[in-house]
Amino acid sequence: MRLRTVAHTAAGLALAVATGCTDGGGTDAAPTTAPPSRSASPSTSPSPSPSPGPVDPVSIPALIEHEHDGSDLRLGRVRVRTGSYTGYEVTYRTDGLTISGIMNIPRGDGPFPALVLTHGHIDPDIYTTGRGLAREQDLLARNGYVVLHTDYRNHAGSDKDPDNDVDLRLGYTKDVIGAVLALRASGRPEIDGGRIGLLGRSMGGGVVYNTLVAAPGLVDAAVVFAPVSSRPEENIDRFQRPNDDPVVGRIERKHGTPRSDPEFWRQVSPATYFDRITEPLLIHHGTQDTSCPIRWTRQTVAALERAGKDVELRVYRGEGHTFGPQWPASMRATLAFLERRLG
Repeated sequence: MRLRTVAHTAAGLALAVATGCTDGGGTDAAPTTAPPSRSASPSTSPSPSPSPGPVDPVSIPALIEHEHDGSDLRLGRVRVRTGSYTGYEVTYRTDGLTISGIMNIPRGDGPFPALVLTHGHIDPDIYTTGRGLAREQDLLARNGYVVLHTDYRNHAGSDKDPDNDVDLRLGYTKDVIGAVLALRASGRPEIDGGRIGLLGRSMGGGVVYNTLVAAPGLVDAAVVFAPVSSRPEENIDRFQRPNDDPVVGRIERKHGTPRSDPEFWRQVSPATYFDRITEPLLIHHGTQDTSCPIRWTRQTVAALERAGKDVELRVYRGEGHTFGPQWPASMRATLAFLERRLG
């Protein structure tokens, strides 16, 4: 299946793509949560047009113009059988690459709504297929969702893309769009191709933002947990530069710095294009997140509200990045949101 999108006018906010934050787990305990914040009325401020000229191949506009494809979803080895679902290793094709992952298929009569899961940063040298979001994979399948957890390119059994890191990992967005299209093209009777959502955490939250602006209308709803900053320089400064990551130098030699080439950095920002989003978005974030500070999410939510988007922020007082005691509450809210949006 292929998808081609058309560029729209851009909102002029210097907020950008995500590059960091480690995925993780947590423990279940008695839940508490702060009241959610709902979206404000649409902004009346005009959106400035993007700069004229050719599209940089490493940019959100390039993702918008790209002819995305996803196909050949194949089930492999059975990983787990439960009374509620069967979990498989899978592969699918997108962007000329084979991408690996896992898929949990509920037992019973389908078709079932489906979710594509986007994990946070885990060093590809230690990553194994399906790693990340393990609690969510299980719980969502037990509640009647087909769950496709993509490994991304350069991870586990996926094909390699040697330029992905220096190009701000925008290839992960192609992998996620391809996963949705592969689900739709599979023809499997268990999958309802008309009811598909996204769920991501940490770095994967940034991938979800990119997907929503690059391919509006692709999915029906999205949920993110503890997402990264929408400013790429903040992510680089927090996660890569302190560790003397050599990729930082390669990025700045190829693309310039925010000071030397602000237009490049504006065009790799999903927030610059938040006016394109058409799907409702639920964001969970803890006040004690020391990996991805909640102020990053508050900035993102404010930008979405100014663009008049359907966004809900749920704040968890005292909760950290990986969600421990309040994870059950966050998932109850997630399931209720998905039930409303996907039916």
